[in-house]
This record gives sequence, structure tokens and C-alpha cells, in this order.
Amino acid sequence: MSGDLGERAASHVREARLWDRHMELARFGATAAGGVDRPALSAAEAAARGRLLEWAAARGMTAHTDTVGNLFLRLEGRDPGLPPLLTGSHLDSQPTGGRFDGVSGVLAGFEAVEALLDAGIRPRRAIEVVAWMNEEGNRFAPGMMGSEVFAGWRMADTVLAARDADGVSVADALAAMNAALPPLPVRPAGFPVAAYLEAHIEQGPVLERTGAVIGAVTGIQGKQTWRVTVTGEEGHAGTQPMAERRDALMAAAAAILALRAACAGAGPDVMLTVGRLVVEPNAPSVVPGRVTFTIDLRHPDTALMRALGSRIQDICADRAAPCAVEAVPLIDAASVAFDEGLRRRTLEIAGRLGHPAMELPSLAGHDARPLASVAPAAMIFVPCRAGISHNEAEWAEPAHLAAGTRVLAALLAELGEG
Repeated sequence: MSGDLGERAASHVREARLWDRHMELARFGATAAGGVDRPALSAAEAAARGRLLEWAAARGMTAHTDTVGNLFLRLEGRDPGLPPLLTGSHLDSQPTGGRFDGVSGVLAGFEAVEALLDAGIRPRRAIEVVAWMNEEGNRFAPGMMGSEVFAGWRMADTVLAARDADGVSVADALAAMNAALPPLPVRPAGFPVAAYLEAHIEQGPVLERTGAVIGAVTGIQGKQTWRVTVTGEEGHAGTQPMAERRDALMAAAAAILALRAACAGAGPDVMLTVGRLVVEPNAPSVVPGRVTFTIDLRHPDTALMRALGSRIQDICADRAAPCAVEAVPLIDAASVAFDEGLRRRTLEIAGRLGHPAMELPSLAGHDARPLASVAPAAMIFVPCRAGISHNEAEWAEPAHLAAGTRVLAALLAELGEG
């Protein structure tokens, strides 16, 4: 019976409607090269949220937000007292991001709910589509602020006090965004959830290379982030002898190369990225006096990742001499395994619907990581062209997005009766 219900819901997913909505939301923050620049809590994100609210109201869904700006769109169930199913992702992007990262999970969730409504299915449990606040960490650091507050990993007050590069706080940006949107009920962050499902493009090449259309995600590899500050001394580029310089940029470069060597020696699965480098005073004829850079360190084995992380301060200090080094940890997220029962069910539904499927891990972080600590969680991947993401060239095929949404709709329909 539940299988029939799931297939009925899946059959009402409309590929063209789903695609058109991807293209419409891509207008908010559109870049000249065809990508998206939609920082968290920006005017562009407010516009995207406003369009979502219009679509939700047209389908009779209710909306609320919480104290840190997560947005929830609710399809009421037959038994409102039951904990809801939660599905979604995020709307914010990287500065040169694509049209699908994050937003495809929100739109898949919304299309799945519309498919249930079009099929005449009113689930026993409510279904809430969520757009999490600041997943990317592009404007405000660190990322995943909204989902981590929801899961109890961070305090709302700490998140609201965080500031962007221009000194604007999350609290002020959130107030500005809320003022630009219709007034919504504001609730405390966090509530009981029956399960969390997140659809997403893979952001890697595995599905495309194997010919699979659906990925049942086994879990997410661990991640640490650090901020390293190297402090030297400014000097005249033409008069200060090389042997007497405390050049912060040369010291930072030596430290970064040493970190790369240490990580390479730990195996090919260690991911090390230095994605941001700030040089001060950043003048052509001045020896740099201070450099700040970020470290993104990832590995499926949490113990190995943390062992490497514990060496960062010493490696940098050793290679940066005579400059001083301070390494500050920002994020320490262990690897997470997703619910095995939901993963098996995802594969079984994909098989019933005729979509080639496989299991695979996520090498990127997602809001599903903190949600897995408070509810059974699962992720459904679909291919993206050449595995390219966080890039204006990011691309997903309409048929693949629809396939992932059909699996999601069937899963929601079946779980909604539990």
C-alpha cells in the first residue's frame, strides 16, 4: 500500500515546473557568467524567499521563521500533533556559485509537496520545507549557522553577533531581510522532527561517471576549519636587507607548503584547501607585516583528520620563523553516517521508479550533518556535469533533478504515513 502511495506521489512531479523554478530563482543574484552570487541574508536572498512564500501561499501552505532566520513552509498533516518530516537545503551561494547548489534541495522539497497535493495525498504527518540560514559561510563565518542552531550545536546569541567583512551583524542583516518580506511568525529555533531528507546535486563526478541517476548518501566526511595569522614586520621593499626581514607573506607561503606536504604524506584522501589569504598592508613596495589565511581540512576518518589538525600550529610556527603564528580552530565536525534504513529505502524506491542508483559518501558538508544528530537523516544526490560546483559553470540536467525529486516525493509520501 505504501509503495502504491509513493509511486502515485512520484508520478505527479512535474519536470518543467521544477526546472522553471530553478531558472526563476537563479535570477536573484544572477551573475554575468550565468552563475549566482546570493549571500546569506542579502537583498537577493530576500527576493528568493519572497518568491517561495508566494508559491507556498498559493498552495495553502503556512510559513514561519525562527530566531536565526531559518524559513519553514508547512503542509499540514492529518494529525498536526505528530512531529513533522523536514526536507530542504539552503538558498545562499558562494560569490561565483551555480544555479543548483542548495537551492535544488529547497525546490525539490517544494515540488515534492506540490506533487503530493496534485495527487490528492494529505499525509498523516506534516511536511515542512526548510531553507536554512547561511549554509555556505560566504558572508558570515562559519557556515551552517541556521542548521547548527536548530540542532543545538551553536547558541543563537553567538550566531546573531557574528559580523561580515563590512561589520554588519547577522542580527542586523536578519532584521533588514525580515523587513523586506511579509511578516511571519517567529518561533524559537529547534523542534522535534520525525526525519530529515535533503536532496542535492552531488558536487562530484561519481554519479555521472558510473551512469547512476540517484545517489543514496552513506554519510559526510569530517571537516575542520582554521584561521591562521602570521605576524611579521612591515619594511621598505627597497632598503630593508633580505636577511633582516620578517616577511609575513613569505613565512605564510612556507607554512602552507609545509602543511601541504604533511597532508600529502597522510594519504590521498586528505583534502587541504587554503581558500582565503589576506595580506596587510597589501602595498606593492612594502614588506608584508601580517597575513591571515584559512585552512579547510577534510577526511572520512575523524581521528586522522584531528591528528593532522593538532599539528597545524606547530607546523606553521616551525616554518614561519622568525614571524609569529597563531592558529585558531573554527570548526571541528566529525564524520557522520546517515540512517541505514532511510538509505535502503531510498535505493528501493529508486529501483521501483526505474532510476539507476548507488550508494556513495558526500565529500562536501551539508546541513544534513547537524540534523543527523537530532533525527534520522538521509541525502539524495543527483549528478552534476563533470562534478563541477561552487562555480558559475555548475550544471544539472532537468531530467536528473526531476528523478531525484520523484524519489524524494515517494519517500515523503510513505514516511508521512508512519
